[in-house]
Amino acid sequence: MFDFVMTEEQKRLREEVRDFVKWVPRELVLDMDRDVVKFPKEFLREAGRRNLMGCRYPRQWGGRGMDWVSTGIVMEEVGTIGYELACVFGVGAELVCDAIIQHGTDAQKEKYVKPLLRGEIFAAECLTEPRGGSDFFGATTKAEDKGDYFLLNGQKRFIVGGEGADYFLVYARTDFSPQAKPQESITAFIVDRGPGVETKYLYNLMGCRGGGTARLVFRDVKVPRENVLGRVNGAYDVFNTMMIPERLGTAIMTIGTARTALEIATHYTTRRKAFGRTINQFQGVSFQIAEAAMLLDAARAMGYTTCRAVDAGADVNKTRRLISESKKFITEACQKVVHNAMQVVGGIGYTTVFPLERIYRDIRLATIWTGTSEVMSMIVAHEWYRECMMERAKRKMRDFEADAEEAFAEEEKIYE
Repeated sequence: MFDFVMTEEQKRLREEVRDFVKWVPRELVLDMDRDVVKFPKEFLREAGRRNLMGCRYPRQWGGRGMDWVSTGIVMEEVGTIGYELACVFGVGAELVCDAIIQHGTDAQKEKYVKPLLRGEIFAAECLTEPRGGSDFFGATTKAEDKGDYFLLNGQKRFIVGGEGADYFLVYARTDFSPQAKPQESITAFIVDRGPGVETKYLYNLMGCRGGGTARLVFRDVKVPRENVLGRVNGAYDVFNTMMIPERLGTAIMTIGTARTALEIATHYTTRRKAFGRTINQFQGVSFQIAEAAMLLDAARAMGYTTCRAVDAGADVNKTRRLISESKKFITEACQKVVHNAMQVVGGIGYTTVFPLERIYRDIRLATIWTGTSEVMSMIVAHEWYRECMMERAKRKMRDFEADAEEAFAEEEKIYE
C-alpha cells in the first residue's frame, strides 16, 4: 500500500484490519467456496466486535468518524482474504448503512445502523430485478400506500445476503401514474425479514460463493410508514448517494484481491526453476509481473485520489465521473493482474493447489456487479463532455487549435 500518503492513525487502522484478516479461519474461506457456508455471520460478528465496519460514520452511530481514504484502506485489506468476504463486508456496512446515515431518521439509525456495525444484525441491498439490472428506473416491484403502511410486492435478484440478512434496503415503485417521471416514482424502504419475505432461490455461482446470493420474493409485505428511507418517491436521491460507496468501495476492494494474486505469483516465480534458473529471471515472466505491479499501483493511485476527491467535497458531477472511471479502470486492471498471475504460475495455478483459480473466478464479477464497465463508460463520456464544454464556455483559454501551421485554412475545417 501507499504508506507515504497515510496518516499514523490510518496506518494503525490498517494493522487492525490485517490482524482481523489473519484471524479469518482458513476453513471459512474454503467452506464458502464449497457453498457449505451460505452466509458468513461469524466473520461479520468479529468485524463488528473489532469496530472495523463503517469507520467513516459518526461515532454516535457506531463508526470512528474517519474518512473515505480510511474506508479505502479497510476495503483493500479485507479484499486480500477473499473477494466475496469483501462483498459481504461492504454490502451491509458500506452500502445499506451509508444510505441510512445520509437519508435516515435518528430512530432508523439507532435501530438499524448501530447494531449492524456491532455485528449483531445483517443487511442487504435489493436493487436488481429479474427483468433487468442496469435499468434501475424500470423497476416493477411496487409498494402501495395504505396509510400507516405500504404493501410491498415484487422480486429482487442477485441479492448478496438474500440468505442471511435480517433487513433489506428495497427500492419499489410508489407512483403508478403513466405520466410520472421514473426518477420521481420510486421510494426506498427498510424492510425487515418477516412474513411475506421469502428467499426463493439461492444461486449456484461461478465464483463469489458463500455470500447468500439469492432471489427474494415480497408478497404482501406490510412495511411501516416509518420505514420509508428519505421521502416518498424520493429514492432517486438515495440512489445517487449510494453510487459512491457501491462503486468506489467495489473498486478498491478489488485491489486487495488482485494484490493477493500478484504476491502469490511473485513468490512462486522466485522459487520455480526452469532451464537451471528461477523463472523470474526470464523476461517472459518478469515482464508480466512488472505489468501487473504497474497496473496495481495505477489502480490504487486512481482509487485513493477519488477517495480524496469525495472527502474534499469536490463537485458532485466530477466525483460521479471519477468514481465511474475508478470502477471501470480498477476492476479491469485488477482482472488483468490476476490473469498475469495465473499465466506465469502456469498449469499448477489452474488447480486448487494454489488459491489463484478461486481468485480468478471470484474477481470476474468485479466488472459486472454494481454497474458494468459499459455503464461506467457511458457515465464517464456524458460527464466528460459536459464538463469540458462548460469549462470551455466559462474560461478564456488559449486557442490550442491555432497552434498549427495551417490553422486558419477555414475551408478545410468541415464539420457537417
